[in-house]
Amino acid sequence: MKLDFGYGNGIQSVNISDKHIIRQLLPLKAPECGSEYAEIERALDEPLGSGTIGSIFRPGETVAIVISDVTRPMPSYKVLKSIIDRLNKAGIPDDKITVVSALGSHRHQTKEELMHLAGEECFRRVRVIDSDPDDCLSYGKTSHGTPVDITRSVAEADRRICVGNVEFHYFAGFSGGYKAIMPGCSTPKAIRFNHSMMTEIGAHAGNIDTNPLRADIDEAGKMVGVDFILNVVLDEHKKIVKAYAGDPVIAHRAACEYLRGMFGIPIDRRADIVICSQGGAPKDLNLYQTQKALDNAKHAVKDGGIIILVGACQEGLGGNVFEKWMTGAASPDELIVKIRENFVLGGHKAAAIAMVLKKADIYMVSKMDEKLVRSIFMKPFSTLKGAYAAAQRKFHGEGTVITMPYGGSTLPINE
Repeated sequence: MKLDFGYGNGIQSVNISDKHIIRQLLPLKAPECGSEYAEIERALDEPLGSGTIGSIFRPGETVAIVISDVTRPMPSYKVLKSIIDRLNKAGIPDDKITVVSALGSHRHQTKEELMHLAGEECFRRVRVIDSDPDDCLSYGKTSHGTPVDITRSVAEADRRICVGNVEFHYFAGFSGGYKAIMPGCSTPKAIRFNHSMMTEIGAHAGNIDTNPLRADIDEAGKMVGVDFILNVVLDEHKKIVKAYAGDPVIAHRAACEYLRGMFGIPIDRRADIVICSQGGAPKDLNLYQTQKALDNAKHAVKDGGIIILVGACQEGLGGNVFEKWMTGAASPDELIVKIRENFVLGGHKAAAIAMVLKKADIYMVSKMDEKLVRSIFMKPFSTLKGAYAAAQRKFHGEGTVITMPYGGSTLPINE
């Protein structure tokens, strides 16, 4: 069987005997939703685990609506007007409403970016601001010791609504829910405390029930208090296909289950060799971006197996901090220890790769310099054919195979 994998603006191909292939993991086609706006209204009319906005909120109360920043795919401008109109009907005028873009550890945004996030009409009607990690109120600490320091504009509001999209997150399990509060509206110190648990057992994509990092997020969110959420699931074109509103846990978990059904692919066994790609340009511009496919692939490979990562990475590693961590470590273990002691953005992706390396060898098919690839504990190849032949030699020509040509969009779920 001849299989093609996206590689920059071209492809890498390989011939694999049918007898070796366990499974080819492809994204499921998203169901037709129809009108995105009708789906939003339906979710707001039918909240899960709570009353409607009209039955919860009281006239004259101040409300903070927390939304995602520009680094996230959430189309907040498609949902804010419906929420604000319902708050108006509940007796809460526009001048009592503040939309807060949750920055987490990201940069502040321009006026134009804030207008894009909120939509021009809502930007004119209500106050739209960034969260401010330098102006926070403290709610104490979680049982893990994470400081619950929340930006003043959110903490001082009478009521809080969180808006976001739900997708797989490689150590929080899923995005969405209380994640808008922690880390979204918190401080660098708090984020370091929470994210330092990324190396713990259970802190991985698709896991929420036994995920210690997500439990810490939810504990922080409950300490602050969120009255209502609206979380959506997006298809591969970033269109809203499903919306869930209501209780911050109940509605969020329902969204997670829907997402799992869309992009989680059940497998009944792991393979000796997993071949994965981000699908080509622009998603494989550098290793920092290509890491997402690699992290998903770890759920399909046997311990001691091989992951063949196909990504052109013509810009190299990507990200100064990431590159410094990857090239400055003596071993994968060193990266894991460092992130536990001091969580650093950029370094966290280096630690995530190190955790994969503890489980499997990584054969890197890329345009990167071979010496550079070896320095980051991977085996370099210029062609997929060469990498696959080398991998099969390790398994004496009998290695089983799972392929993930769109690895960033598919999560293997072990049954």
